[in-house]
Amino acid sequence: MKSSAGILLFNVTQRRVLLLLVHPGGPFWARRDAGAWSIPKGEPEEGEDPQAAALREFREETGAEPPGGDLFELGEITQKAGKSVTAWAAEGDFDVSTLRSNLFELEWPPRSGVTKKFPEVDRAAWFDPDQARVKIIPAQADFLDRLIALLQQQGRTDPPGAAAAGA
Repeated sequence: MKSSAGILLFNVTQRRVLLLLVHPGGPFWARRDAGAWSIPKGEPEEGEDPQAAALREFREETGAEPPGGDLFELGEITQKAGKSVTAWAAEGDFDVSTLRSNLFELEWPPRSGVTKKFPEVDRAAWFDPDQARVKIIPAQADFLDRLIALLQQQGRTDPPGAAAAGA
């Protein structure tokens, strides 16, 4: 079974959390949006520690250094096709206009004999938790829920519905 490791970057401002997600590049994903976005992630190299792989993949897919400081373990999920993904959360900032992803090669169009290069990630964006749940690959939504629960436990964000209740 294949595995990946990744970083869910977040920031908290005025008790509101924002989450960084990336959109996969290439022709297969070009017209897909809802349920297609992901945390920056990738496969560990032979013998590579999963956390080290997650940090390396963040660099490769965003072109930025991952934030220093604490990493919060978010555990593991299994995606629909059977790939397991292990994730950590890191607090930080990222200017999405500076996105510079590494490239991969693909024969395109299929059976054409022509190989083209595409970015692994073609977009990055910050989303609030409700928007992120719509955008992210469904199985990865567990990572969002685990992070939000951790931040609420730490008293850094309001519980769901708290803003509406105070209105």
